[in-house]
Amino acid sequence: MNSRKWVGLFLKTLILGGVAGLITSFFVKTASYTRVLDPVDFFQLLGVVLFFLGLGFVFSLISQTGFFAYLFINQFGLGFFRSFWPTVQVLLVAFVVFDLVYFPYNANGKDSLGLYILMSAAILVYGWIIAKIKAKQTNQRAFVPALFLMVVMTAVEWVPGLRTSGTDYAWLMIIPLLVCNTYQLLVLHRLTNPEQKEQKANTKSKKG
Repeated sequence: MNSRKWVGLFLKTLILGGVAGLITSFFVKTASYTRVLDPVDFFQLLGVVLFFLGLGFVFSLISQTGFFAYLFINQFGLGFFRSFWPTVQVLLVAFVVFDLVYFPYNANGKDSLGLYILMSAAILVYGWIIAKIKAKQTNQRAFVPALFLMVVMTAVEWVPGLRTSGTDYAWLMIIPLLVCNTYQLLVLHRLTNPEQKEQKANTKSKKG
């Protein structure tokens, strides 16, 4: 993939994260908007919008950092664990799904256990759906790495949001992370495949 495509991926992911963060804030931080809408204060409203848009940009940058780390980890795992790497990834997914229930619940015993189970299950189901789409668009071997990204890497990126008091910023963070990780995962092969086809064609022409 050339630098132009990387820059395009970076900017599109950045915009998606900002928009996702802004839209999420309408539902999670409704009070922040109502305070400046009754009566309407345009400058304060603009400030609130820019704040949550910027927050989405930050979460997008975290997602992109995690995505590049995932590409490195996946290559390292293939080289180190070889044929056992898919099994290791599945075990890590199971471990993280358990941790998303156990550690937040112990840290904040005020919330219901069922809430954390539902949250963890929702991330797993969403990751499963996206991984199936990725596998359908590429090949079945892509399913486990895609599930690993959507569950394990997203959970790692989400750690700062889980450590905040209350759930508002946890929700503000997880939605942009999921949106950005989904976009990067599903668009990557579309950016790299044309170059792979060109390389194959060049190889065939050289052999001929």
